[in-house]
Amino acid sequence: MIRGPKISVITVVRNGAQCLEETILSVIEMKKTVELDYLIIDGCSTDGTVGLIKKYSDQISYWVSEPDSGVYDAMNKGWAAAASSFILFMGAGDRLISLPENLDQYGCNDVVYGRVIMGEKVVFSPRIGWHLKLYNSLHHQALIVNKACHPSAPFSTCYRIYADFDFNQRLMKSGARFIYSPQFIAFAHPGGISDQHDFMESLKIIRKNFGILWALMATTAYAAMRVFPLLKRYRPFQEV
Repeated sequence: MIRGPKISVITVVRNGAQCLEETILSVIEMKKTVELDYLIIDGCSTDGTVGLIKKYSDQISYWVSEPDSGVYDAMNKGWAAAASSFILFMGAGDRLISLPENLDQYGCNDVVYGRVIMGEKVVFSPRIGWHLKLYNSLHHQALIVNKACHPSAPFSTCYRIYADFDFNQRLMKSGARFIYSPQFIAFAHPGGISDQHDFMESLKIIRKNFGILWALMATTAYAAMRVFPLLKRYRPFQEV
């Protein structure tokens, strides 16, 4: 087993019995080579999800099933419960493929990101810099944040879809160092919150964090992506 700073993998779920098991199994497989804590925050599921969690309870460091006010409230609960230094969120149906090597080389102000496979033949191309000022250019399935960057609950529950985008922008504004790891690869289950769009909420976040000029540039960029779909941030998946 590779030793180093422990990673807390957190899954928030509600009525995800049909796809949660593949996520659990991918984390269990990863635990054979990397030191991990696994946490599951369930929102009072009624479809057998809790029974599935109990089935693998010996592999789960912490789990709870209780009411919450939405996905980002549940993610804040997971963040608060995580004891280790690096935190990674995986939704029900998402899968870990490989993790970054030598996490002990990263400091308390570091965010490590990688690639996310979307479906069978498409990969999400992560980017930082000015890209992150215009759109959520990082996906949570391949984003490990050192908890020391933000010890308290990081997600604003006033946002329905893009609280993670807001957090990523705030991390950049705070001076966090974003580091790309080519070994870091995850699979994103289709149909999650990442597949939803609310351009007005996104623009509201951009304006709050970077001002009206960046919000206007994002408006232009969003319009261009609607007219020219090939400008979107996806490229054909070839090999991992």
